[in-house]
Amino acid sequence: MALIVRIFPNLKPAETENFVQLLTANQSRLYAYIRSLLPDSQSVQDVLQETNLVLWRRSEEFESGTNFVAWACKVAYYQVLAYYRDNKRDSMVFNVELVSMLAKQNEEKLAGSPDMQRVLSGCLAKLPEESRRLIQERYAPGGSVQSIAEKQGRSVGAVSQMLYRIRQSLQECVQKSLAREQGE
Repeated sequence: MALIVRIFPNLKPAETENFVQLLTANQSRLYAYIRSLLPDSQSVQDVLQETNLVLWRRSEEFESGTNFVAWACKVAYYQVLAYYRDNKRDSMVFNVELVSMLAKQNEEKLAGSPDMQRVLSGCLAKLPEESRRLIQERYAPGGSVQSIAEKQGRSVGAVSQMLYRIRQSLQECVQKSLAREQGE
């Protein structure tokens, strides 16, 4: 903690600790947001790392009590644009307007979804252990259907079908849970 205080002398220890907690608690949301805007996992990892550095450097600008996810997604958006700018010679260059539109849609989803996250976590906990592990492997950074199939000795089609059924089950659970909460 002493190192953090020396790096950010204007932040109180409690503010620094709060910022670190927010940053770490929202890594999966940031990853998902960046993943929605970039074509491959390695690019996502690179941009997530850069985003974390920028967020850390600008932590004094974050106002406690405001929407951390919205702020972090805005920083991530600019890092994605910088990635495209720096890699424009690559064959897969996206239109800036398209990236902006996707970013806006995903920011709104992520920033306004604490209830959805809570409900989804509850539904994930209700899954059988094997299903939960399969979902975690698939959506872990760098996870793919291909790697899971190879690891389990199954076909890609079989793993895809299992994941499809699990996602359907999760979707039904989330919808029922949200409907139940709204009815209360």
